[in-house]
Amino acid sequence: MQLGINLGYWGAGMDADNLAVAKEADRLGYAVCWAAEAYGSDAATVLSWVAAQTERIDIGSAIFQIPARQPAMTAMTAATLDSLSGGRFRLGIGVSGPQVSEGWYGVKFDKPLARTREYVEIVRKAMTRERLTYEGEHWTLPLPGGPGKPIKLTVHPQREHIPLYIAAIGPKNLEQTGEIAEGALLIFPSAAHLEETTIKHLRAGREKAGKTMEGFDVHPTLPLAVGEDKDVATLADAFRPYTALYVGGMGSAKQNFYNQLAQRMGFEAAAAEIQQKYLSGDKQGAAAAVPHDLIDQTTLLGSVGRVADRMKEYAAAGVTSLSLNPAGFTLDERLASLRAGMEALERAGLA
Repeated sequence: MQLGINLGYWGAGMDADNLAVAKEADRLGYAVCWAAEAYGSDAATVLSWVAAQTERIDIGSAIFQIPARQPAMTAMTAATLDSLSGGRFRLGIGVSGPQVSEGWYGVKFDKPLARTREYVEIVRKAMTRERLTYEGEHWTLPLPGGPGKPIKLTVHPQREHIPLYIAAIGPKNLEQTGEIAEGALLIFPSAAHLEETTIKHLRAGREKAGKTMEGFDVHPTLPLAVGEDKDVATLADAFRPYTALYVGGMGSAKQNFYNQLAQRMGFEAAAAEIQQKYLSGDKQGAAAAVPHDLIDQTTLLGSVGRVADRMKEYAAAGVTSLSLNPAGFTLDERLASLRAGMEALERAGLA
């Protein structure tokens, strides 16, 4: 199992340290460094900055938001980043959520599965450097009746095929991801529930495409906090606001994919309470309502030995790569978490 890191959103207060974290991950042999975007920093700029100052580690978008870019623009960005990084780019995309899509980008959040499928088809066709034509429900290239003509990408990617990942949570999205992508970017994965909530849907998509799970990258991100096993409850408490934000505040009351995932993991009542309190403005109450077991199942907490045991559980459940978000209030603490993560992987016999 490979390890990666996820720098999250730029502007979150640890920007001065993020490059040092990426460089140390590169030195330690981590496989990939992901960057995110929502409605603040964009991922492409961060990734180009990291790529310029690292040597071996892959760089990946987790994610480029589909409503933010036309698919041809994503192909251009992917080809450019792959060329500049010497063939180290991984393309992760996703539909974002209804509030960001409609409130920030002015793009209607409808038919996300069909939109994603067309987007992937156009990106892939553009990156073959063939003249680009496409007729779909959401995109038609060139536009009919105008001056546009089929043109082709002028940039040569470093590689013929850039790995494409899709951020997926719901069953239908997971199935389509298995069908049309090379990897799935996951969040809040529980090893105990992974087969039922995730893997079986990915497998169904792979089978639809006439493929197996061989070579498909099941790639979740988990926060990592290392400490004494007796302090696991305290370590978990630090992630209450993080979990409450996603389960309670990401999306609307009717459209929150993370809340629905928590329900599928058996936390129906808690998920409803967290959301009700968060959306009513009681963020502290929402954080307090997060069950310890939900945090513990979806993070890596405790000693290196305990983390190693959890990594084994994820590997047994079907995870092929695991990206870490190393916790710490200082740079030294984050770097220590990073080293502990690699130590845990080696202790688990998964390196």
